[in-house]
This record gives sequence, structure tokens and C-alpha cells, in this order.
Amino acid sequence: MMTEILGIDVGGTGIKGAIVNVKTGELLTARKKYKTPQPATPDEMLKTIEKMVKAFKWNHKPIGVGFPSIIKNGICYSASNIHHSWIGFPLLETLKKEISDKTVLLNDADAAGVGEMRFGIGANRKEDVVILLTLGTGIGSAIFLNGKLLPNTELGQLYFREGVTENYAANSARLKKHKGYKTWAEDLDAVINHVDFIFSPDLFIIGGGVSKRFSGFGKFLSLKYKIVPAQLLNSAGVIGAAYAAHLVFSELKMKS
Repeated sequence: MMTEILGIDVGGTGIKGAIVNVKTGELLTARKKYKTPQPATPDEMLKTIEKMVKAFKWNHKPIGVGFPSIIKNGICYSASNIHHSWIGFPLLETLKKEISDKTVLLNDADAAGVGEMRFGIGANRKEDVVILLTLGTGIGSAIFLNGKLLPNTELGQLYFREGVTENYAANSARLKKHKGYKTWAEDLDAVINHVDFIFSPDLFIIGGGVSKRFSGFGKFLSLKYKIVPAQLLNSAGVIGAAYAAHLVFSELKMKS
């Protein structure tokens, strides 16, 4: 059974990848990162993903891809922080045809959640409701009940105040408004309390690049007793995408 899979985490700002040991969650290579092309159209983003695969010499080998869209049956159904032309795009079919027929595709925040729940801070929370929020260009989310994923949630698009939650609590909103962590944490706290009121989770996991700065803003959150930073930090999506692919391939092997 394969133990090494290339995990690729596609985001609105950057595209990251590494070869992952899917038994341990360990990165077997240094992580590579390329800027997400702007505009983030299918042609340009696919070129960057292909560049990533070639850099690892991983063509036609097992790949897991986390992508910032609602993904159903391999098709993109949303495009909050990428070009609108992605909506309706058959991404999985295209990846299999152009890059590797051994590709598994899922939402990027779902991938990060899968990583954290298998190898990170959520590994021992199988009896709880756990919500992971990735705070980056937008807000991605992954919800788990008894360790099982509810795919394609979009809590960054929840109506909030005069817009949606990611307009206030995404890391991009902090940068755009030139806010320090303490001031930004006020908006983040309001968003987390809003989500908490709706779902009443047992644990929030904060992921994305800003998770490594958790000590700078976590102390200002009112629900701090049940909010923790992602243990895998910004590698959660890469690791989770690879592990999700491993689960799919393992299931296919069992059926055969």
C-alpha cells in the first residue's frame, strides 16, 4: 500500500505542496510554495499546479489536491476568492487528464481539517463537534461530528453585520484594514461567537498562516477555553490533502 503521496494546498494567495508520509503525517520533502496567479483563472492556476507536480517529479503518481471551492463530484461550485470562471469547471476530470489519473480532489479547508483530525490537535476529539476555521485570504471551514467530516461548509460566507464573516475576520481583512492583532481579534471574537451560537461546537481549531501567530491574538478571544491553534499550522492542508487521497485509494483497493 502506498505511503507517499503528494499533497497540494491551493489557496487564494499561494499554492503549497510537499510529499507526505500518509502513515505518520510527516512531510518527506521541504514544502514548495508558488504565488497564486492573478487573475486566478483555470488556465493559469492549472499551469501552476502542473509546475508544482513537475518540481517534485511526481507526474502520474498519487496526488491529493485541496482547492478553494465547493467540490461535488469533482466539479467546482463556488469561487469566493478565485476567478468566477471556476464555477462549473470539471477540475477533477481535468487534473486526471492533464496531470495525473491518480488524483483526489476536495475543498481546501476540508483538507486542512482532515489533516488536523488525523495527525494534529483534533486527533483525540472523536466524540465531539469540532470546527476548524482557516483564516487566510478568506475563511475556510471544516466541521466534524464524531470524527466524520461534513464536507463543503462555507462559514466564511455566513451573513454577518453588513457583509459576510470573512470580510471581518479573515487575515486579509486584518491586513486590508491595517489592524493589529488585538484590534482584529475583536472582530474575530465576534465572528467566532456568532458561529458558536449557531453550531455549539466543543472545540474550535484556528488554522491558516495566521495560526502561527495565535499567541498574539488568542488571549483576546472570549471563548479561549475551547479555541486552539492548528497543531500542523499552515501545513495542515498539504498533509490533509495527501491523507484524503490515501483514504480514497485504500478504499478502492479494498473493493477490488
